[in-house]
Amino acid sequence: MSNEQDNPQQLEAWRETCEAAARAGGDELKSWRGRFKTREKGVSDLVTDADVASQAAVQGVIAAQFPNDAFLGEEQTSKSARPKNDELIWIVDPLDGTTNYVHGYPNYAVSVAVARGNDLLAGVIYDPVHDQCFSAAKGQGAWCDGEQLKTSSTTRISEALIAVSLPARVPRDSPDLLDFIEATQLYQAVRRSGSAALNLAHVAAGTLDAFWAAHIHTWDVAAGVLLIREAGGVVTGRNGKTFDLWNPHFISAASEPLHREISKALTHFPLQ
Repeated sequence: MSNEQDNPQQLEAWRETCEAAARAGGDELKSWRGRFKTREKGVSDLVTDADVASQAAVQGVIAAQFPNDAFLGEEQTSKSARPKNDELIWIVDPLDGTTNYVHGYPNYAVSVAVARGNDLLAGVIYDPVHDQCFSAAKGQGAWCDGEQLKTSSTTRISEALIAVSLPARVPRDSPDLLDFIEATQLYQAVRRSGSAALNLAHVAAGTLDAFWAAHIHTWDVAAGVLLIREAGGVVTGRNGKTFDLWNPHFISAASEPLHREISKALTHFPLQ
């Protein structure tokens, strides 16, 4: 859905705000290292003081520029319904990869995006460990610190390095786990990194060839899906239908042929 206000200047203003906000969140994460407290939101689902501080910093930057826009952050206590199609909403994961962060494993990120309905307009994923900033605006390409991103040229699953995302707790007979086991037999190599946002960023950058997830949240993927699209990749729902930002199961791949092969190889099961 386009809008007359979505001109290049406006898109760039949104992208710049995404970047400033993500970097502010990343600064909070770095400052909280080694002094945060941790608690459980659910089974194997952690939240730290750093998550909360990062979200506050991100929201402060956005509110200073766009005070009237809607905001959805992972650490909000209330759930957000699907917004109206003409409503601008900022979508934030202040710490994607909390378990990694808690354990000192250097693979986590801040993800900030702005959308109107299902239309992703701008997004940034900031990796504070490596000081890498992956950014995109609709129709303007995807970039990382001044270098334009392009997905890889891989077209066959036997040559693909792929990432998968599993829920915090996975039953032994879970279709997600069956897909993971099958992937180890079909693909060149499989990774489970603990950060969906960074997986998506690396598909956009061409260092991963594909990534899929059946159980994921809007804030995990909003910025990354735009990055892949702008870098020339393909993103659909896991069922092959149009990707729905507000019910975000998906398959992302570097190319159409690779996407088709992955779609055929995955287990088919009911999706909410």
